[in-house]
Amino acid sequence: MSRKAAVPTVSNASYLQGQANGKLSSMDSRQTAQEGKVVLKKKVTLLRGISIIIGTIIGAGIFISPKGILKNTGSVGMSLTVWTVCGILSLFGALCYAELGTCIKKSGGHYTYILEAFGPLPAFVRVWVELLIIRPAATAVISLAFGRYILEPFFMQCEIPELAIKLVTAVGITLVMVLNSMSVSWSARIQMFLTFCKLVAILIIIVPGVIQLIKGETQHFKNAFAGNDASVMGLPLAFYSGMYAYSGWFYLNFVTEEVENPEKNIPLAICISMIIVTVGYVLTNVAYFTTISAGELLLSKAVAVTFAERLMGSFSLAVPVFVALSCFGSMNGGVFAVSRMFFVASREGHLPEILSMIHVRKHTPLPAVIVLHPLTMIMLFNGDLYSLLNFLSFARWLFIGLVVAGLIYLRYKRPDMPRPFKVPLFIPALFSFTCLFMVALSLYSDPVNTGIGFAITLTGIPAYYLFIVWDNKPKWFRKLLGK
Repeated sequence: MSRKAAVPTVSNASYLQGQANGKLSSMDSRQTAQEGKVVLKKKVTLLRGISIIIGTIIGAGIFISPKGILKNTGSVGMSLTVWTVCGILSLFGALCYAELGTCIKKSGGHYTYILEAFGPLPAFVRVWVELLIIRPAATAVISLAFGRYILEPFFMQCEIPELAIKLVTAVGITLVMVLNSMSVSWSARIQMFLTFCKLVAILIIIVPGVIQLIKGETQHFKNAFAGNDASVMGLPLAFYSGMYAYSGWFYLNFVTEEVENPEKNIPLAICISMIIVTVGYVLTNVAYFTTISAGELLLSKAVAVTFAERLMGSFSLAVPVFVALSCFGSMNGGVFAVSRMFFVASREGHLPEILSMIHVRKHTPLPAVIVLHPLTMIMLFNGDLYSLLNFLSFARWLFIGLVVAGLIYLRYKRPDMPRPFKVPLFIPALFSFTCLFMVALSLYSDPVNTGIGFAITLTGIPAYYLFIVWDNKPKWFRKLLGK
């Protein structure tokens, strides 16, 4: 194992001084290679970048529970409108990240951009919450869906034991961690295969739906906007659910340093991926309504399974397998990307030094990957996962809104920064406003859970002063931090 030194880790005092000038250390990969240092190699091609984005966005949600949006909109027509608008808004956010990824050529995603624009404290709070709660809980939740649906064909006539689900889930989590620890290339290849499986699964739903439309099965689209009127609170909650379903478009920015020709491939991968996902999501929901009424969809536990049972007979057994593979792809893409955030945060002195080390032969950030394993297992067997995600879902949009606001700030703070890809200013303005509006809405509509999440996020502030700013730490405490 070797410590990566492409961007030097410096003492806290000089690090904080560097941040005051709004500068991050730059990386010259050619110089690094000449010095013989171990680095993360540029193995993410355009196709692999597309597979990371699509493979991470498309999880279990589109197959299991689109009913959250329908419930909060009150009609078929309005739910399809929300799916479309959320796709467009997500594309706007993705375009903003494309600009940031081409002008700040450094891995780390949210963390790096907040660090560049607003300094170390908010950046540390972001990575603190991600490491301790958000990523382990999110990985455990999507892994539980994997465990449940991989066992579904074996328990068609009875309830699946919870212990069996958790044991299979634990095996799946371990496989993902081992895969990402052993090889970047194999992780990317498997992600491409799983992305192909996801797209096949969506086509398995869309094609029969189109055939149903050709046959004239349009009764559920008549008076599409008639039904229960969307409440003042329901419609924003529907957008919240929709934006969550599209979340994942930012993961390629976590691995910027490993992308070949990032000025070209990051914007291309983002645009292609978002168009494919948006069209796929909308057409999948249209397909559902060719066979299932709005009322039946709200009662279904797994919409894709219900749809397949009605149109495909025994072939419907394949749907749970495709859902499980989809979940595994989301697990793999999330771990691959977020481990780079921890790697960069360690490199900048915000996490223990060991997390910025790279395996000398495999060229993977091994410690940054495996640190997630014990935390995810604790969440899986002991945590109230869904409550944790409810507490902290607002934090994701708060920091994404802050990142995009930082793009606007950097336009004025550093106008001479090279920007190979540049979006019109109204796009980041609209998207950051949407994110911050959703955060404000969650504080109003669910003050208890959101307040708890806000309090958990604020624990990052004393942690920052304890672990980062406090210089006179005891010797045993410095050893514990790897310094």
